[in-house]
Amino acid sequence: MLTILAALALAAQPSAAPPQATQLPPPVPPIPAPVTPVVEADARPYVALATDLGTIIVRIENKRAPVTSTNFLRYVDAKRMDGFKFYRSTKSWGPANQLVQAGNRGDARKNFAPIAHEPTTKTGLTNCKGALSMARLNPGDATSDFFLLLSYIKGFDADAPGGDGAGFAVFGEIVAGADVAEAIFNAPISPTAGEGVMVGQMLEPQVMIKTARRVPAPVGAPQGCVVKAP
Repeated sequence: MLTILAALALAAQPSAAPPQATQLPPPVPPIPAPVTPVVEADARPYVALATDLGTIIVRIENKRAPVTSTNFLRYVDAKRMDGFKFYRSTKSWGPANQLVQAGNRGDARKNFAPIAHEPTTKTGLTNCKGALSMARLNPGDATSDFFLLLSYIKGFDADAPGGDGAGFAVFGEIVAGADVAEAIFNAPISPTAGEGVMVGQMLEPQVMIKTARRVPAPVGAPQGCVVKAP
């Protein structure tokens, strides 16, 4: 009797299920979300130079050349650049050394104190076509005058062979209005005005900067060339 009851009890127990029937399927690996590249906002200042011949917009490399950039923006923000003039074109130097020069050609009291020189070997910038560079006689005496380059002038870089080891400080570049800079470059020249190397390079009439103001970054502003590739 006990044997029959034991057999019935065993028969009543559920049969063991195969292992594969009791295990959950492996979890589906999560699909990674698409990686959105972080686009850093362009916080560099832009300045519009409204001249007699049109408007030129320059981008200021204030992080790479802080001393020179701060000086330029100081003139802009104080509105002291209003009335400055483009007065020089180096057409007589040939196609490899093209620039126009602007600055304070009137009241010297508008000039701020000279600034320390920032060589291109320190800033990582270069005097390529379109560069905005500081004019000077000697390193450390620059005040208000600046160049806009219409050709790549390698000799202006601090590491140029045969140069003075200081060069000219780049602090920005043209991003719009290059045709206006070309028009200034091709404007009439006085055959007699100027001294030394500037004879035959002085614009007549000079081209006035009517206003110089900060502006938002233009849509589609080019990457440019002044920042040297790593």
